This record gives sequence, structure tokens and C-alpha cells, in this order.
Amino acid sequence: MNSGAGLGNLLVLALPLLLLAFLMFTQRKRGREVQAFQSGLGVGDAVVLTSGLYGTVVALDDTVATLEIAPGVQVRVDRRAVGMKQPGAERPAGTDEGPRPDATPEVG
Repeated sequence: MNSGAGLGNLLVLALPLLLLAFLMFTQRKRGREVQAFQSGLGVGDAVVLTSGLYGTVVALDDTVATLEIAPGVQVRVDRRAVGMKQPGAERPAGTDEGPRPDATPEVG
């Protein structure tokens, strides 16, 4: 009966260690994905910063990205601030899928 208690104690000690190992593995994987995304940025990409600012990449440096946020308005940001590419940036303008705000609903 003593060996059963020892196995239970070992399990109680092993579970937190397994959880920590899993968390470290997933964090490293996420870090590699972010690094691959940011190193794959190119001039002309439509991006969103982690702060929510939308823009188009006009110049890249090792640590700095220059974005055009409006015609003729350029800002320099840390390259790590680029969070993602703009969703639906490849879709041509004027092809919205949703209803227009001024559209009146049809009555049956």
C-alpha cells in the first residue's frame, strides 16, 4: 500500500512540471511564428500594427518599418509593432459582402 502513495505523490509533483514544459514549448513555437512573419514582411504589404493602426509598408530596415497611413503621411515604427497583415487586403475595393448601412430591409 505504501507504493501506491508514493506513485500518487510522484504524480502530484510531475503534473506541474509537465504543464510548465508544455507552456514553454508553445511559447517558443509562437515566438518562431512571429519571427517568421516579421522577417517575411515586404514593401507594399498592407498591415495592422499591434495598436490597431492600419497602413502600407513603404520601406523596411532591420528594426524600423515605414508605413504610409494616409496619402502622403508616413510614420516610422518599430518592426516588432507590426501585428498582422490586413484581413481581406487582397480583395478589390467595392466588393463588400455585408449590407450597406444606408440599405433599407426588404419587407416580405
